[in-house]
Formats: sequence, structure tokens, C-alpha cells
Amino acid sequence: MPFTRREFTKQSALTGAGIALTGTVAALATAPGALAAQESGHGQDDHHGHDHGDHSDEPGYGPLVSDPKGILALPAGFSYRIVTHSGVTKLESGEYTPSNHDGTAAFEGPRGVTLLVNNHELSGTRAGWEHPVPLAEGLVYDPIAAGGCTVVETRRDGRTAEWVGIAGTSTNCAGGATPWGTWLTCEETEDKAGKNGLLKDHGYVFEVDPYDERANRDPRPIKAFGRYAHEAVVIDPKLGHAYLTEDAAGPNGLLYRWVPPHGFKHGRGKLRMLADGAGVLQATKCFDKSGKFVDDLSRATKIGTVYGVDWVDVVDRDAKTVSVRKQFGDQDVTRARKLEGMWWGDGGVYIVSSFARAESPVQHDGQVWFYDPKRRTLTLKVLLGVNADPSKDGAFDGPDNITVSPYGGLVIAEDGEGVQHLFGATESGRTYPIARNDLNAGTAEEPEYSEFTGVTFSPDGKTLFANIQTPGIMLAITGPWKRQPNRH
Repeated sequence: MPFTRREFTKQSALTGAGIALTGTVAALATAPGALAAQESGHGQDDHHGHDHGDHSDEPGYGPLVSDPKGILALPAGFSYRIVTHSGVTKLESGEYTPSNHDGTAAFEGPRGVTLLVNNHELSGTRAGWEHPVPLAEGLVYDPIAAGGCTVVETRRDGRTAEWVGIAGTSTNCAGGATPWGTWLTCEETEDKAGKNGLLKDHGYVFEVDPYDERANRDPRPIKAFGRYAHEAVVIDPKLGHAYLTEDAAGPNGLLYRWVPPHGFKHGRGKLRMLADGAGVLQATKCFDKSGKFVDDLSRATKIGTVYGVDWVDVVDRDAKTVSVRKQFGDQDVTRARKLEGMWWGDGGVYIVSSFARAESPVQHDGQVWFYDPKRRTLTLKVLLGVNADPSKDGAFDGPDNITVSPYGGLVIAEDGEGVQHLFGATESGRTYPIARNDLNAGTAEEPEYSEFTGVTFSPDGKTLFANIQTPGIMLAITGPWKRQPNRH
């Protein structure tokens, strides 16, 4: 009997409607603690693995084993399966899975079903791509634009289904899951109508409901969040503030906060109903312990560095004439090199800032910060030294997408030079490999491995989903996960 989603969609739309605001993001970010010391038992029969007891002080799961299929190297005892593959798997409508997989989040469905929303980072017009996001009727913002999201339904037995969540958007990079069970997809572009052949202004955030296709009809940008090169977004489940990163240069991008208008209550579909100028959009202005202004987060060179944070209002959030980040002088705000992924956990926001060269007195290959809304502080949690030889395995650089692990610490997708990894970072900042891209997706002109994207755990914490961006492959990784040590 063919696998369809009709019954599932009907039931999950009702299930999702009752998701409460408070606490839900924490549940998505950190699976139940009881999972921490358990083994999932999904390892391959021919891989016996290592001793995974909690007595070890060494983080991680041991060395990576090359993949005979040439796709994904994993530690012994772990295995993967391909969920979607651009140009190979097909949507329910018959078109091929779109390419350029990027940000992803997982949502719980009934009877062991996991629902994922997957961004497709396709820029410009549809004519430039072999597999753009199909123009599903009623789900299109700009009919000439190539990007968007698909929704992927996957079951424990491996059966999958995929359909369009939104189409006609551009350069859908990262985003973020909301406390009420939807996905916010971010356009990493500032293209206005008429540029690169596009018919509408781009550089916005859109809400995509994985449970209810009807809620995605007639897409409307959340203009209150501003128009700029959006990377990721996180919603504070208690205060309702939105935190947003900007991946831009010349000058470097900003970390933003959106404060909702008085009396506003979050919920399914509420953001798209906001007035364009609703609430207040603000950018960070940081100070060190002596009260000295910090112009760029990349200046920090020591784990444990703490900055105080003030917030400065944005005047023209729609960037009608000047890009938002260019509306500020050098002493007005704190910038950062390649602000990338974010994830809510531990009562705050984990924020990635990628490599820095001229911005930092000591060059480095990436940072992870933690913003504490109560204390209004940014603390440097992870600092990657310069990778001396990216062509060789063994070091990490260029952190990008990020998720909080149910087994402690973080899991980070690498978008650096040379060999690409998924890697973990413990609560004390130590790193360890989880996977390596063995598929060289480069070309003669760009002989690089494709980056990892969309790293996210299933709601039960047993499966780690991640993407190889080019050509566009979603992978489900299972194995003997264990609690990671919190030791220096």
C-alpha cells in the first residue's frame, strides 16, 4: 500500500494546534535527560564499536571509519541512511527533491513519525538551477525565485514523503523552530525587486507550518523582523523576544533582537499578521568588564570572555535606501564576522560567529557564544584555533549550523576549508568528530567538499539529521549515543 500523509496531516494539525509557548523550545533543544546514558542500539551489525561507558574522560565516540560507499564516515557502531537526495528522490507531486539543502528542524508526529522542514538555499531565479523548489499552487511568494522549503515526513521503517512548504523565496539559509511548533525560514539576501531578475523584495523571514499545509498558503513575509541577510532566528519561550543573526560583510553583520509590541501573544500564524513596523528591532552594543566598547565579537581570543550587552534601536528595518547594518556608525553597534547558526538551550541562545582574520588580534577559525537574556551577557563558549591544513582530517574550522545535543554540549556543522565535518563541543569547550563528508561534491573550478548543514536531533534524541548541501542529501544518523563528559 503506497505511503501517504493524508491521515497524518489531519491528525498532526490538531496535535500541533495545542502546543504551548513556555518550555517547548527547551524540549526541542534538549531531549529528556533519561536518554543521556542510554544506547539506542541502531549500530550496524558488522561494527562492534568501542567501549561507550560513561567512565571515559575523553569526549566523543572514537575515530571516524571511512565509508565504503563514499558518502559519510562515522565512528564504529554508527550508521546512516539517506532520507532525501536531490535529483534522485521525488516529492509527492512528482518533481525531484530540490537541491542545496540547508537549515532544518525536526518536529514530532504521531506514532513515531518525525516531520522535518528543510531549507533549500537557492539564490536568484529558477532558470539558474536544475532542481529549484517547485511552484506549488498557493504556496508561492515570488514566482521567479528558486528557493523555499520542503517538508519531509519520515518513519522508523525508513518510509518517507516530501512536499513543498513554501516556494518562491530566495537563498533560504538557516532559520529556527518556534515554541509553538513551526519553522521560521530565513532569506540570506538583500535583493530587492528588479535585482537578479526577482519580482519582489527579498531578505525576510517567513513562517512555515509543518503540520498544516493550509496555514502556509499565500506566503507573507514577517517584515517586523527586518530585511537583511538573515541567517538564523530563535524565539525566547518566556519573554517572546526573537534573536536573529545576519551573515554579511563590508561591514560585518549584526546580532539583532526583536521585542514584540505590548500585549502581543505568540502562536501559530500570529507573526504573519503583524504590522510591518510592529515591535522594536534592535542591534547589540557590547562592553567588556572594564566598560570599554567592543566593536567586533571576533576580538575575543579566550574562552570564558564575558561581554555586557546593550540594545540599540534600528530606524529603517526594511532597508528602503540603506542596508540595516550600514545605518550604524562604527561606534554605535558591535559587529561579528559571519554570524551563523543559533539554537535555544540552557535558558539562553547559542550563537555561532565564524572565522576571523583581520578582525581579531589572534586569528581563529570560529566561535560559539552564549547569550543569557536574564544577565544580558554574551559569554564565549567555544573557540577554534586556525586549522593549519584544512585538506587533512583532524581539525575543525568554519562552524555554521548548530544544535544543542540531548547528550550534553553542542553539535556543529562545519562550513570551512577542505575536509568537512559534523563535530561536537562539550560544555567545557572540548571538540570531537561525529561525521566526515566522504563525498567530494566539488568541481574542477571549486575542488572543495560540500559543507554540512541542517544539523538537528529527532524529538526522541535517537537520530541526528544533517545535510550535505551539494548536491543536496539529507542523512539520518543513528548509533550508541552517550552522555558527553563535562571536563577540561
